[in-house]
Amino acid sequence: METLPVIWFCIVAVMIAMYVVLDGFDLGAGIVHLGVARNEDERRMVLKSIGPVWDGNEVWLLAGGGALYFAFPALYASSFSGFYLPLMIVLWLLILRGISVEFRNHIHNRVWKPFWDVVFSFSSALLAIFFGAALGNVVRGVPLDASGDFFLPLWTNFQPGPQPGILDWYTILTGVFAFLTLTLHGALWVNLKTVGEIQKRAQAVARVAWMGVAALTVVVTIISFQIQPILATSFANLPFGYIFPALAIAGLAGMFVFMRNGAEDKAFYASCAYILGMLTSVVFGVFPNVLPANSDPALSLTIHNASAPAYGLRIGLMWFTPGILLAASYTIFLYRKFAGKVQLEAGGH
Repeated sequence: METLPVIWFCIVAVMIAMYVVLDGFDLGAGIVHLGVARNEDERRMVLKSIGPVWDGNEVWLLAGGGALYFAFPALYASSFSGFYLPLMIVLWLLILRGISVEFRNHIHNRVWKPFWDVVFSFSSALLAIFFGAALGNVVRGVPLDASGDFFLPLWTNFQPGPQPGILDWYTILTGVFAFLTLTLHGALWVNLKTVGEIQKRAQAVARVAWMGVAALTVVVTIISFQIQPILATSFANLPFGYIFPALAIAGLAGMFVFMRNGAEDKAFYASCAYILGMLTSVVFGVFPNVLPANSDPALSLTIHNASAPAYGLRIGLMWFTPGILLAASYTIFLYRKFAGKVQLEAGGH
């Protein structure tokens, strides 16, 4: 097996996992924004908890998309044409979410701020659902033809058959699963960064969301192995891969224990471990596929038939490594700089 495509496959997987872990908690904070914050000061506390980092977190999405475009151009071209409609929806949701954070404070009246608060929560929730549905599409597979092309409507008959839509009962289930997971992740972040009543409400949301996540972890895992036989084959052939679901289980159990013990930071880190474990389990399960075909496995896009030439991958690795090290260093600096509980300054600033 060629080494460079494997390395770039791992790089793309790490970039996407970093994005989900980091931007996932501020998506989750947006989801719980209207539920845990009951007045203007509390809502601004939630926004301040993510304010210094939310736009920086999205750098990892750009890094993942750039690495995907560079290393696997066939996958990039196929996915961006086949998933054209949902990608446009995601783009609009990202735009709405970004401007809602920036615009809510520009005009001071009783309509403007509540309107943008609703937009912020609504777009965050829909992004979580669409990202989960997108992952469900990758696991289920898409109707690739011999040239590596496909197109999916938003829905057909809601069945994951040979001609599915973006949304069917399985991808809707994974969307709901992602929504609950990021709700839990965001609630634990708000719990970590705030105090008082808002923290207590975040803890209550986290406890309820944990039960939903725990139940759906079992349900979605069982159904996914039935929907996509490649998963069982991968784990049977390479048993060391069980370390990834073990990480997810440890993270799920850790959240339960640490929430009960009031260990705010450890509960949040356990949530990060759970998300990483679930995502790496999916990546390991579909490897070496980057986009499985649901009709004929021979038509699947893999790290071999979708990757760029070896020379390009080699040169790209030389340029990518220092760049991503700089991004990682800045991320570490940013989180250390703004560590601790958030507070509103005198005068409400």
